[in-house]
Amino acid sequence: MIQRREFLGASGAMLALSLITPSAARSQPTGQPSPASSAKPPLLTLRETTIGQGSPKVIVPTTATHAAEVLKFVDKVAPSQDFHVLELRLDMLENALEASAMAALTHQVRARLGNKLLLLTFRTKDEGGKKAVSDEQYVQLYQQLLAEGTGDLLDIEMYRDRTKTDPLIALAHQRGFKVILSNHELKSTPAKEEIISRLREQQARGADILKLAAMPADAGDVLTLLTATWEMHQHYAQRPILTMSMGDLGVMTRMSGELTGSALTFAMVGEASASGQVALEDLSSVLGIVHQSMGS
Repeated sequence: MIQRREFLGASGAMLALSLITPSAARSQPTGQPSPASSAKPPLLTLRETTIGQGSPKVIVPTTATHAAEVLKFVDKVAPSQDFHVLELRLDMLENALEASAMAALTHQVRARLGNKLLLLTFRTKDEGGKKAVSDEQYVQLYQQLLAEGTGDLLDIEMYRDRTKTDPLIALAHQRGFKVILSNHELKSTPAKEEIISRLREQQARGADILKLAAMPADAGDVLTLLTATWEMHQHYAQRPILTMSMGDLGVMTRMSGELTGSALTFAMVGEASASGQVALEDLSSVLGIVHQSMGS
C-alpha cells in the first residue's frame, strides 16, 4: 500500500505535469478538422449520484470468490461515504457462470447498498479478468442477469462479438441499466488518436459511460492517456468518460479526473481487482484536496 505522504507528494507532481498536456492536445494532426468544443460537460445522474460533476465518483470492486464473502464485504463497506459505486466482479466468483445464482446475488447486494450504485461486471480473461469464456457464454450470462437480477450499470466489453453485444446493449437499456462499454489494453498504450477513436466508437454504439484502460511503458504513455482523455472530454464527449493508466506508473491517472475529464475512478478496500488501484481512504483524501484546490 502506498504511504500517505509519498502518495500525496507524487500526486502533486503528476498533476503538475498533467497541466502541461492540454496545450499539446490543442494541436490537430495535419489535414484533420478542428473539433468543436462540448457546450457543457456530459452528466449522468443515477439515484443520488451525478457522474461527471465535481470530483470523480469512486468505484469499489469486490474480489471475493464466494457469495457469502461478497455479502460480508458489502456489509463492511456500504456505510462508507468515500465511494459511490460498488462493482460486483462476477468473474471472481467460483460459480460465476451459474446465472441464476449470480442473479440472486445481485438482489442480496442491492438490498445492502442503500442509494449507492451497483455495477455488474464479468471481466473476461482476455481483458484482465479471471475466466476465459466464449461470446455465447458471456452474452447468455448477461441476458439472464438482465432478466432475473438487478443493478444500475452493466459493463460490456466492446471487443466481444459485436453482433451479440450490440443487441445486449439495447436489452440492458430496455431493462433500465446504463451501459459501460469497456476496453482494456493490458500490454501497451495506444496512440492518442486511437484512444479517442475507441472512446468515440463506444459513444456511437450507445454506451452511457465510455471506458478505456491501458498499460503504460513509461511516463510518456501516462501523459498520452491524460491528453487523450482531456481532448475527448473537451471536444467529443456526450457521455461521461472513465480512463486510467494501469500499474504503478499509472496511479496518478486515478486521481486527476477532475482536471482531465475522467468522471469515475477505482479504489480498493483490501485486495485490488487490478494493478495500480489505491486504498479507498488515501484516494478519497487526494480527491478531496484536488477538488478543494481547483476551487470547484
